[in-house]
Amino acid sequence: MPIYKWEGKSRTGSIIKGEMDAPNDEAVIAKLRSKQIIATKVRVKPKGLAIFPSMEKKITERDVVIFSRQFATMIDAGLPLVQCLDILQSQQDNKAFARILAEVKDDVEGGSTFAKALGKHPKVFDQLYVALVAAGEVGGILDTIMNRLSTYIEKTMKIKKKVKGALVYPAAVMSIALIVLLILLIFVVPVFKKMFEDFGGALPGPTQIVVNISDAIRAYWFIIFPAIIAFIFLIRYLLNTEKGITLKDDFSLKVPVFGELARKNAVAKFTRTLGTMITSGVPILDGLEIVAKTSGNRTIEKAILKTKERIAEGKTIAEPLQESGVFPPMVCQMINVGEATGALDVMLAKVADFYEDEVEMTTDALATLLEPIMMVILGVSVGGLLITMYLPIFKLVSVIG
Repeated sequence: MPIYKWEGKSRTGSIIKGEMDAPNDEAVIAKLRSKQIIATKVRVKPKGLAIFPSMEKKITERDVVIFSRQFATMIDAGLPLVQCLDILQSQQDNKAFARILAEVKDDVEGGSTFAKALGKHPKVFDQLYVALVAAGEVGGILDTIMNRLSTYIEKTMKIKKKVKGALVYPAAVMSIALIVLLILLIFVVPVFKKMFEDFGGALPGPTQIVVNISDAIRAYWFIIFPAIIAFIFLIRYLLNTEKGITLKDDFSLKVPVFGELARKNAVAKFTRTLGTMITSGVPILDGLEIVAKTSGNRTIEKAILKTKERIAEGKTIAEPLQESGVFPPMVCQMINVGEATGALDVMLAKVADFYEDEVEMTTDALATLLEPIMMVILGVSVGGLLITMYLPIFKLVSVIG
């Protein structure tokens, strides 16, 4: 639907302006009239340059958290659902999110449930979010559910930030090292090569290798760089196939150091998500189905779905989880205790707290460990290249001496 910019007068005579999604200007005027606003100007908002669609502000997890908190507060205060959506949509700074909230409000006004209306926007509200909202609507505890969702998303954001922070530093250092090496090979080595040719005589083996690499890059850059880019795109394509995704996710749990971090992160997400759903009244089988689809790892997903099948056959949760070999024994034992005592949601929350702390400590330790390692790699690569360039000079000095 097009977006209309409107201007009107309220009952008190004050001038009000805003934007609204509507099929036509008559619909805008009718909606404003229902809010006791007399429309004075209504026009279609210009779409702008279509070649820059990505310039529109993206909807972030933080936007969803703020919306959920504010929505919970309004519902708790006794405001009707449609009025809550109308208020939050009108004060939303992110225009893309405001449009989605307007569509959700229109669907609810048209007779749809809140959960079903949210489910039409899976890129913003995932299956977990929609399932919990549906449980909240049925149980009459929508405000409680929205607060739980906000807490859950905030904890997930914190873990993601920690993990990404641990990976950004080594990636940045390696990128800088690669750029420095390319600059030396393309611009600095040729200068030394000309100087070596003036000396005469054979170059040391390491120096000759570096010179040959420099000559190859400068002579065939139009083949080498496109080939590297094509190789990267090929790898990305293969990793996005079904088999590639499975191999990548399985490898991510087995690679030294980082695999342990990925496993702890997966356990924290699994226990936190499942615990939140059970506390909110979602049936265990439905909860496992949603948790599996939102796990983000095919190996974890298969283990959870297998657990769901075994539970449907009459097994406990802990037994099939332990058989999968993906989840640590301690997690399975604590879940077993939670099932036996009838406090599975409480036990899952405790496991989640423990592993979230583990992820935080592991990422901090990893960042501390990687810092000197990256410095050594950078020093060896760049320093080694410079030493190979100075070897002929050292040789010449020794001959002169």
